[in-house]
Amino acid sequence: MSETRLLRVLIVDDEAPARNRLRDLLGDCALKLPLEIAGEADNGRRALELLPECAADVVLLDIRMPEIDGIEVAQHLQKLEMPPAVIFTTAYDAYALKAFEVHAIDYLLKPIRVARLLEALSRARAIAPLQPDVLNEMRREGRSHLSVNERGRIHLIPLADVLFLKAELKYVTVRTAAREFLLEESLAKLEQEFLGRFVRIHRNCIVAKEAIRGFERGAFIDADGEGEGGWAVVLNNVDEKLPVSRRQQHIVREFGRIL
Repeated sequence: MSETRLLRVLIVDDEAPARNRLRDLLGDCALKLPLEIAGEADNGRRALELLPECAADVVLLDIRMPEIDGIEVAQHLQKLEMPPAVIFTTAYDAYALKAFEVHAIDYLLKPIRVARLLEALSRARAIAPLQPDVLNEMRREGRSHLSVNERGRIHLIPLADVLFLKAELKYVTVRTAAREFLLEESLAKLEQEFLGRFVRIHRNCIVAKEAIRGFERGAFIDADGEGEGGWAVVLNNVDEKLPVSRRQQHIVREFGRIL
């Protein structure tokens, strides 16, 4: 970012009074720092929709928001080619704030003071990009959505819609009833993040437990040439049947739904 052009700031908070206060504070900061408000969003989904249009340099991002919280929004933001700097706004206690300090992640403690906001914005141009592994570590539970960058926009995939995840070369195929997506993430890390939600049927594939309709026996051949006379998973809402490797065939007994 050039030091001479305006700093474009996106405000993200689900509470209108908090957005109004930030707008007023930014007006005060503008007397000392060239900036403009690029837009406002009252939830994480709207923020992700706005970003490609508003070209914000920095996002003032509330953490406690319904459906998609601020930490998850920051995770999805990293899918952009040039993600904006993130300054979290939070009422978290001292213990939780320690995580921000350890990882040198900037935050503003509510109620926000103009001097502290000015200080954070002054440093915004030099804020290092957030690291996905750090954000994953800071979350107490898995994301509610996966996301992919499609033509410069973040497309959210509700986790409840995911039928299976399959590793293929450097990508993971995400399958929903409607379509497939390609995700640049590790299948092993996804399995760990959503522990208990998916079951492994093959070293390259995990399936959503809720999506399993049953199992069929037949001449199903998997990517390793295994599975002749073995089992395949039959899924809800799609015709595709996924072979179960010999090593994972214990899940047929565990689920016990033979078609």
